[in-house]
Amino acid sequence: MKQVMHVRTRLESLSDTLTATERKLCTALLLDYPFAGLEPIQVLAEKTKTSPPSISRFVAKLGFSGYQDFQRHLIDELKEGNRSPLDLHQSDRAMQGDFLEDFVNRATALLSESTAAITQAQFDRVCAMFADEKRSVYVIGGRISDALALYLSRHLRQMRGNVYHLPADPEIWPEYLLRMKPRDVVFVVDFRRYQPSLEQLAERAASRQGAQVVLLTDKWLSPVARVASEVIATPIESGTVWDSYVGALVLLEAVVTRIAEGGWDKARKRIERWDSLRLDIGEISDD
Repeated sequence: MKQVMHVRTRLESLSDTLTATERKLCTALLLDYPFAGLEPIQVLAEKTKTSPPSISRFVAKLGFSGYQDFQRHLIDELKEGNRSPLDLHQSDRAMQGDFLEDFVNRATALLSESTAAITQAQFDRVCAMFADEKRSVYVIGGRISDALALYLSRHLRQMRGNVYHLPADPEIWPEYLLRMKPRDVVFVVDFRRYQPSLEQLAERAASRQGAQVVLLTDKWLSPVARVASEVIATPIESGTVWDSYVGALVLLEAVVTRIAEGGWDKARKRIERWDSLRLDIGEISDD
């Protein structure tokens, strides 16, 4: 399948070459992406204090034939972001050769692509945020992706304190919101078929508590991106009935390994104390 550059990527790639008017349009579109771009051209012009001709020239600079073409691409992105396994099964390609071998090849390709999901500078920033013991860390994911949030929280808890994995029940979330302080970290994992409740949680954590939201999502971008200070968009398309989180998992493994090795003396002492306090129930595993 031919890969098409997403509108957000086009906006960000041209950010250093824009005029003052174009920067104003770019900022407005990114602040409420993708919905700002779905407004009628006259409404967008009024909101940004520009003009319809200026917007038409801007979308042409982005590579679109006109404003309608620009909006069609945004609508296509929204549709992609809400595809279910039933939709994916209708368009997946057949396995090539032995099932397991082909599946592993697809996963390997996703791993290779995932290296482009985050720059070294962003990786360093995210690791520093999670390692900073002056910040509490709150993690949560979606119906399936919460397994990734749980993975991160269990490793972080062995290396530092004040790490909280939020339960799935939104009725319990106010307790955690009340604990949050400015600069605390809220890590949200939200892949397509996004959960509106996670967006609401992230918005309240950022706007009311002053927390910094770190989002792990896909290329269609969870609505949580609107309030996130760090957005990591990993590839998930495996060409099968299920999306694959293999790239996201490897990224999180790299994060926890970097944090552990970067402060190993402190991490080692905490892990030793942690193990000494475990209840003696069966054999201690290496997990």
